[in-house]
Amino acid sequence: MASRLVVKATAGADAPERCAQAFTVASVAVAAGVEVSLWLTGEAAWFAVAGHAERFELPHSPPLASLRDAVLAGGSLTLCTQCAVRRGITDVLPGVRTAGAALFVAEVLADDTQALVY
Repeated sequence: MASRLVVKATAGADAPERCAQAFTVASVAVAAGVEVSLWLTGEAAWFAVAGHAERFELPHSPPLASLRDAVLAGGSLTLCTQCAVRRGITDVLPGVRTAGAALFVAEVLADDTQALVY
């Protein structure tokens, strides 16, 4: 079993079920004691900005802001550099790092790592 999980969220409010699944899996893995890295790309990039996750709604899903905060508290949350630039995102939540594809590749290729893309 992998000791590290890298989750890449590529969807935001445009595909709410896929988006919520990425956050749910990442937060459950954190709760289980797994080392977790959640990457926000594409429309998911907006969830690195204050207030966006708080407005996200999906019936029968935990609040996205709670899932995000669980990952921030016990794992790492990374905003894709190019995705941020394309959307004009410059101000992110405390604890969110901004990084590019080179770091993503390094993370997913590390030993004992499982990567999932939603």
